Amino acid sequence: MTLDYTDDMLRPLDIVVLLKLALKDGRPPYLQLANELHLYPSEVYNSIKRSRASHFIQRPELEDRLNRSALLEFLLHGIRYAFPAEKGTLTRGVPTGYAAPPLKQSIAVGGDPPPVWPYADGPVRGYSFAPLHKNVPQAALEDAKFYELLTLVDALRDGRARERELAGHELKKRLEVSSDDLPES
Repeated sequence: MTLDYTDDMLRPLDIVVLLKLALKDGRPPYLQLANELHLYPSEVYNSIKRSRASHFIQRPELEDRLNRSALLEFLLHGIRYAFPAEKGTLTRGVPTGYAAPPLKQSIAVGGDPPPVWPYADGPVRGYSFAPLHKNVPQAALEDAKFYELLTLVDALRDGRARERELAGHELKKRLEVSSDDLPES
């Protein structure tokens, strides 16, 4: 008998769910998360299950608490390798990475088109930057803090060194993780 690990492997959607959880006190009901992320409740349930297996979420007896330090460590050091950026052609969409808040205020943008998540109702034309999940643009436009977390993660996935450094600093602030909580590198 061969072991099949595909059901427990972390997926890009799981990062989206974890980032939404980072904005909550405790774990809200699956249906609430599903509605806010424009997902099916079963997708959220399976995502939480995979996140537990990856130790990003504590066991149910520990109230399914988000392991913020583990999430931050993964985002800072692994996200760009596990879920690299997929760029495409020019399209209309929602700005991300350095072209969106909060990095937009700190990074001087040149004349190149900005990275955007493809979205028909998006306000900006730029080069296509595949989001972690197809429903990210819609969910992000409904929650400014969630939008900021997602764009910071995209800066880590594809940014230059300065963008990644600034994004890491901003994520630490938003995830409320002190340097004392992070494991040794």
